[in-house]
This record gives sequence, C-alpha cells and structure tokens, in this order.
Amino acid sequence: MSHITEVHAYAFILKELTEKKDWKRNQIYTQNECQNNKYIKEQLNKETPENIVEIDPTKFYVIESKSTRVMLKQALKEAREYADTINKSKSIQAPFITGVAGNNIEGYVAASQFFHHGKWENVKENDVELTGLISKSQVQEVMRRDTANLSEAEISDREFLKSAEEINGILHEGGINKDYRARVMSAVFLALVEGTEIGLDAQPTALVNAINARVDIVLQKNGKPDFARFVKIDLPSSEDNHVKFKKALVLTIQELLGLNIRSAMASGKDVLGKFYEVFLKYGNGAKEIGIVLTPRHITKFAAESLNVNVNDFIYDPTCGTGGFLVAAYDEVKKTANNEQFKIFKRCGLYGIEEQDPVVALAIVNMIFRGDGKTNIIEGNCFAKWLTASHDREGHTCAEYLSDNAKDRIPPITKVLMNPPFPKKKTDLKEYLFIEQALKQMQNEGLLFSVLSYSCMIKGGGYRAWRERLLKENTLLSVVTFPPELFAPVGVRTVGVFIKKGIPHKNQNVLWVRTLHDGFRLKKGKRLRHPKEEDDLKKVKPTLKAYLENQNTLIQNIPEFTKLAPIDTTDDELELCPEAYLDEKQVTDEEIEQGIDQMIRENIAFQIKYENKLKVQS
Repeated sequence: MSHITEVHAYAFILKELTEKKDWKRNQIYTQNECQNNKYIKEQLNKETPENIVEIDPTKFYVIESKSTRVMLKQALKEAREYADTINKSKSIQAPFITGVAGNNIEGYVAASQFFHHGKWENVKENDVELTGLISKSQVQEVMRRDTANLSEAEISDREFLKSAEEINGILHEGGINKDYRARVMSAVFLALVEGTEIGLDAQPTALVNAINARVDIVLQKNGKPDFARFVKIDLPSSEDNHVKFKKALVLTIQELLGLNIRSAMASGKDVLGKFYEVFLKYGNGAKEIGIVLTPRHITKFAAESLNVNVNDFIYDPTCGTGGFLVAAYDEVKKTANNEQFKIFKRCGLYGIEEQDPVVALAIVNMIFRGDGKTNIIEGNCFAKWLTASHDREGHTCAEYLSDNAKDRIPPITKVLMNPPFPKKKTDLKEYLFIEQALKQMQNEGLLFSVLSYSCMIKGGGYRAWRERLLKENTLLSVVTFPPELFAPVGVRTVGVFIKKGIPHKNQNVLWVRTLHDGFRLKKGKRLRHPKEEDDLKKVKPTLKAYLENQNTLIQNIPEFTKLAPIDTTDDELELCPEAYLDEKQVTDEEIEQGIDQMIRENIAFQIKYENKLKVQS
C-alpha cells in the first residue's frame, strides 16, 4: 500500500465531521485554510495539520492523519505537537486533538486527547477510549464537566440514523442480502466485544474466520454456544465476490468505531436496541424478515408503567431484538441490589423469537448488557410452555416445556409484548399471541401489549375476541399511541394493559389518548425533537398509579384521559379511548382564532392562484 497517502483520509475526515459530528463546514480549516486565521498562522508559521476545527474564536481542535492504521500513534503524536505549538499563544488554545489513521481499503481508526490541567489525557466515554472523531456535543461536555472521561454519554438520534443508513448502504454495495444483514451485524458486534483490534488488512477468508472465532469465544463465555449457528457468517460462494464482501465488513466495522460503539455499549443504556431500531427500520430490511420493531421509548414506557421489579418473572413471546426484555432489565437494575439483580438476570427474563437472525440480535443485545444467560430461545411460542421450577441454587425460576402438561404451574407475573401485525389473511391474528401469553401467567399477573387499532373497533373482525378477553380477564387501560409511531409502516396502534384471570365486570377502565411522544416525522424519519410535546411522559405517573391501585382517583382531561366503565350497550363492543373520552369545549377565543386563520389562508390562496382563478371565472 505504498501508493496510499494521508490524502485518502481528507474526504473521510470532512464527511465524518460535518455529517455525523455536527460541525459546520465553516468551522473546519482543511490544510492551508488554517493560514487564513492570523493567530494560527502566527503560531504554526507555514505548518498545516490536516484539519483544525474552530470550537470558538479562541479554542481549536487539531486533527492529523496517517495513511495506515498501524500509524495511529504517530498521527496522534503529530497532532499533539501542532496543538502544543498553538498552546504557546496567549490569544488562542488547542485543548483537543485527534489522530486518524487508515485508508479506504483497511478502514480508519481514531484516537483523541484533551489537554487537562497541564497534560494530555485520552478522551473516554464510560471509561472506554473514543475510536471516532470528537463530536461538537462531546467537546462541549468535556469542557463543561472539565474531565476527559464522560460518563453516561449518549449517541444522538441523528448520528445513529446516519450510521445505520451508511451501514445499510455498505452492506448493499457488498452484495449482502437484506435478510442476511442482521446475522452480519450480530457477528460484527460480538467480534467487537473483545475490545482488541481486528486485523482488517487480512485476506477475506482470514478476516471472516477471525470474526467467527471471536463469536465462538464470546458465546462460550456467556453460556450461549448453541447460538453460534445463528451468528456465524460465510463468504459468498463465488470467489469473485470475496473482496467485495470483505470491504463491506471493513467499512461496517469502521462505521461502528466512528460511532464509538464500544463506549456507548458501556453506558448501561440500550444502545444496541436503538441501533437495531434505526438499522432495520430505515434500512428496508425489516419487511423482508418480518420485523416491526417496537420503538425503545415505548418499551421503556411499558416497563416503567408496569413497575417491573426484582420479584417479577418477565415474558415476551415475540421478543424480536429483545427491546421489552432490555427495558425490564433496566427497570429492575434501578432498585435491585447486586445479589438480587444477579438472580433476576438468571431467573427473571424469558423470551421466544421465531426468526433466527432476529433472535441472534436479542442474544447479542443481552450479552452487551452483561447478561448472556437469560432464557431467550429460538422457536415457536405456540409450541413452548413455561412452568415454575428451581435452578441449581434453589432460586425460583421457570423452564420451557414442549407441551402443556397437566401439572404445569404458570410462572409469569408480567408480560410485555408486541405481536407481529398480520400482513395477509393467512397470518396469525395478534390476539392469538396474547391468549397464548396469558396461559403462561399467574392469576392477577399484568400484561402489556401493542396492538393494531383495528383490534379494538368495529369492522376489525375482533369482537368475539374482545368478548372472550373480558369474560376471563380485566381490562385495566387502553392507550392510543401517536398515529406515526411505527412510521414508515403505516399502522395505527394502541397499548393495552390486562390483568390475568379476573373477569371484567363493572370495573372502570383508564382510557388515554396520546397524540405526541416527543418525536417528529420528517422525510419519512422519526427523530426526537425538543419542541415536540410528550404525552406519554405526562400520563405515565397516572397510569402507573392506576395499574398498582384501581381505586386511584383520575382527573378527567378532555381528549386525553378518562376513567369510565365499558359501555355494555355498545353492540360493537369498541374498546378504543376515542369512544369514551370527552371532547374539549371550544372557547369563543379559539373560534375567533380559527375563523381568522381560515380568512388568512383563503386570502393567501387567492393571491397565489389569482391568475388561474381569473381564467376559471
């Protein structure tokens, strides 16, 4: 690779800084551009690092690159020398540096430092060194906290989305089918667990073998060796495609390192779940493998509303990438002591997923969270039955049976689930998954499920199921979710909360309608937006209190919340909030504002189409 120079890194650095790290192009000096700043020119004379980023008029971030990954230390050393020269100035300072090393063949890696109390310290997040360039928000946080090690750091939705789109494009260019991408991502994530560098300059066969070997090691360590068959990757059958496949692996690993995925994994947050959500949702691979992922803020909302705790046995019969199980895991971790949490990780979580590539993602997610021994299995939830049991240490747990034995003791206390939406008439209806889940539960256990809106209204063909549900269980609450929740999939949904085994008589139901969840849809993508209201956040304390105690008094807020019994005179037996919530009373002021707005829009329309209206007349 003697023909490769640092020039190959220029485009990579500029793209990373502007598209993913939130720096504006006018903040970035590339090569000789820094000579236009009189203070930098005064210090560096005619020397020019690859890039200097202007943090503010007096603070700068220096980036230097080298042509191969093995030269990373040299790149960092030279960046430090440039910064040290700048730091001799009384007018400006360069407290941040990054060394970038690599090329378009073997990929790029980066290392960064912060000048702190007179010495250079490695920039870390959650005690893990950054492997990508430093973002604008990271720079701000380091300076605000006055530390080179940021704890509880999060990756922005925008950066997740961009990397997910990039990786889907990379895998497409590499000829990797959409239904195989989940497997590739599982293998790559597990290969990164070890923390040591992967030899990306190896031949295609050697690289694939190295990744698979790491997969075996990690799965063995975590008691999941049988899942290797779902995760291991193979080179394409045609040797002509080996180089293309290898390039896709290299660039994917580079993207994840640029995302600082290792440090994000150490944050204790559901980083992988969030990545899966955008990777599969917007990469058009979800439809091919039958996935409609539950947004992570909904899994968290459900776990918190149900007050999941260390004494619970949690089950998700269609667990997908493990979102609900991770949310339950996180909720218990907040309050449990170390010993309690250790037992819960081993005995409290149960999940089944039918799709091989998807169950692999769930296992990988749990491994990164420090739990490789949860009872997530691959299979058909209608062919598996849970019964109460004990582990080797005598702790109460559950085990899977292949039939519904007469002496089976249903162990589950709480279910969190999102059954697959039927796409054709032959697909199983959602309610069948709910009925199967209820059969695994203790009496008075609580079930939460996402359902399509049609399950709860007339014309959906679900009336008989609603009737049967109420004869055997109590409906506690129904929450209408925002209409764009599952965009780009165009399905309206509700969340239902059910108490197992107690027939519904004249009890009140908490009806809730949430139109906003803090996200905004733009160009087919839903991202959190600071100006969007969050109705889920507003209603969660009320919902949680009511689920714990049905005697809780609830404020009637028109078009938002109401406590009311089911209307037994309704022939259709509709169980949607919109059939029960009170309408808002429109004030005179609101009427005047509406009329004023209509007049303005009418005038604007006439002005815009004046000529066409004349022709029409």
